[in-house]
Amino acid sequence: MANKIQAIRGMNDILPAQSPVWQYLEGTVKELLASYGYDEIRMPIVEQTALFKRSIGEVTDIVEKEMYTFDDRNGDSLTLRPEGTASCVRACEEHGLLYNQTQRLWYTGPMFRHERPQKGRYRQFYQIGVETFGIASADIDAEVILMTARLWQQLGLTDAVTLQLNTLGSNEARARYRDALVDFLGARKEQLDEDSQRRLETNPLRVLDSKDPATQALLADAPQLHDYLDDDSRAHFAELRSILDAAGVQYEINQRLVRGLDYYCKTVFEWVTDKLGSQGTVCAGGRYDGLVEQLGGKPTPAVGFAMGVERLILLLETQELIPPAVMQTIDLYICPVGEGSARSALLLADRLRDEHSWLRIQTHCGGGSFKSQMKKADKSGARFALLLGEDELANDSVTVKDLRTDSAQQTLAQAELAGWLTQQTF
Repeated sequence: MANKIQAIRGMNDILPAQSPVWQYLEGTVKELLASYGYDEIRMPIVEQTALFKRSIGEVTDIVEKEMYTFDDRNGDSLTLRPEGTASCVRACEEHGLLYNQTQRLWYTGPMFRHERPQKGRYRQFYQIGVETFGIASADIDAEVILMTARLWQQLGLTDAVTLQLNTLGSNEARARYRDALVDFLGARKEQLDEDSQRRLETNPLRVLDSKDPATQALLADAPQLHDYLDDDSRAHFAELRSILDAAGVQYEINQRLVRGLDYYCKTVFEWVTDKLGSQGTVCAGGRYDGLVEQLGGKPTPAVGFAMGVERLILLLETQELIPPAVMQTIDLYICPVGEGSARSALLLADRLRDEHSWLRIQTHCGGGSFKSQMKKADKSGARFALLLGEDELANDSVTVKDLRTDSAQQTLAQAELAGWLTQQTF
């Protein structure tokens, strides 16, 4: 017997028992984004490799170690997208969406990074991203943060997440701080962990993200980013904080929060949780005013964020915040019992769908005994089973059995069924 082919490690199937939770989260986010006036954009999962090298930065961990890159038959270097922002910018520029316009966009889909798979972190993972273009003021920074805060409220996660906030200043201010940090750490290089020593040569601000206790202790005396900020960035950050304060959104200022991508400037933020162990970030983003120009467009202010779908689902499950109704996928299960009832059952199901489009109805197919059909009806999770046997067919009626209570079953004329269903709770 040939060996069975299995999924690639770190690239997981989403099974029918799991998909209702995904639909619940995605549906909640989609409705929220629509209520804020954001439009959906869909980008391909494969892009030219140069797009990510130019946007993310060639010396970041993503580009150096994590991208799925290959040459196609024409010899072109292509990459499975590791994140969505660069692709969104490319699409907007290519189709003229940024010329004298503002845009509020969102997208969802798989991203790909060759990391060590672990709980909450996979090689194919799903993100929901938001990108805004053409607005330079701090009010749009505030809007995207307020939008995420409202999402946590709707999902019941407000007490499970904390907002961490920082400003990186302008590119010039960040460069001055980078030089000061390199001078400080360079004189103490031997005290840094191995990963931080490498980052000191390539991407020194990432040293601030180090999880090594000795490195973190060393950073306590390092230069502080906010001492190098320009006046415009200070004012921008102050306005953002004033809006969040007025809205009652609590946050922590974390001067070591720098994000891992080269394109960020001014505002950066992360929503973190201590409910998932080491995988604590569930949503992150910030401002990237220079990226559009970096990719060949005109200078365009921009801000956005991305949230990890798997981590949010894991958090919802951990906190037991998935509404029971989410897992109920069937309302009615129609059982055709006896000869000649299968066709009538299908026709009845379609009439009910015409009359109550919101009903989720499954009709038993394939025959079988009454006992076996009732087992399948119960397993389906349906609230009611509708029984169509010889007597019901002869009398143009249907027998209704409540599968979730001890209520006695009852027989109704099919003409009465639609009205009866409107009075039921599902």
